[in-house]
Amino acid sequence: MSNNLTLNRLSAKILVIKKGRQKLSKIRNDMADKATDQEFLEYLTKSIVDHPDDVKVDRKVDEMGVLLSLKVNAQDMGQVVGRQGATAKAIRSLLRIVGIKNNARVNLKIEEPEGSTRAPRMDRGTEE
Repeated sequence: MSNNLTLNRLSAKILVIKKGRQKLSKIRNDMADKATDQEFLEYLTKSIVDHPDDVKVDRKVDEMGVLLSLKVNAQDMGQVVGRQGATAKAIRSLLRIVGIKNNARVNLKIEEPEGSTRAPRMDRGTEE
């Protein structure tokens, strides 16, 4: 009798897990169809840069969530990143909120443009 009861409980747990996986898969597919996060990032970025025509946002969806890659004009990098990365951090926070609303994890990758004038980083441990 107890083996039967244990088997029934195990079967019920397996059924719950399968339904949970199906629901998670449906949510991921819905999020893959919706590009609200991409549209939001594009709108936000175009409103703060000097060259809005050069803003490009690529979107990739995988098992880790959504990855948005942002490309802007080399002259606009300072405006997108901000002092000590404050603007980039704020944009990432806003994207996280958009992702939560759509049941997805949204990450932002800001790609450094060709012809960037940024100087190479100096190691903190070395002195000249």
